[in-house]
Amino acid sequence: MTDDRTTESEDDVLGRIETEVALLMRLGEATRRGTGNAEHRLLDRAAYVILRHLDRAGPQNVSALATRLELDGSTVTRQVSAMQRDGLIVREPDPSDGRGTVVSPTPTGLQRVAAVRAARARLYGTILADWHPDDRRTLAEMLHRLNQSLESRPRR
Repeated sequence: MTDDRTTESEDDVLGRIETEVALLMRLGEATRRGTGNAEHRLLDRAAYVILRHLDRAGPQNVSALATRLELDGSTVTRQVSAMQRDGLIVREPDPSDGRGTVVSPTPTGLQRVAAVRAARARLYGTILADWHPDDRRTLAEMLHRLNQSLESRPRR
């Protein structure tokens, strides 16, 4: 008996990848929303991504944040304003350019992102509990490689 996947064309393989990534995004969000755990709802997706980035990279101006997240500056400005109203970030004068401001997470923002991150880790720990540890490591490595490739792709 032969494995049909060994005879797949490159177009078929890329089509399967596209389908699996689309399903991953949909199911990941649905799984997060579908849990009864309130920690998953402490932050919306945009706030989570912005806070994770600021926690790793340090204070940033909105323009640098928009560039890094590959979003329109006006979109990031609206998200940052909402996060500031919610007490998740603060704006401070930019030390390198007194005319601008940089945003950084507040203790509340850091606390919430840590809670969401821990809740997500527990969720994926449960989902992947029957996977062999080597398979979990391989998945983590492959997802990291995929994200690196997505980040380094040529831009318009």
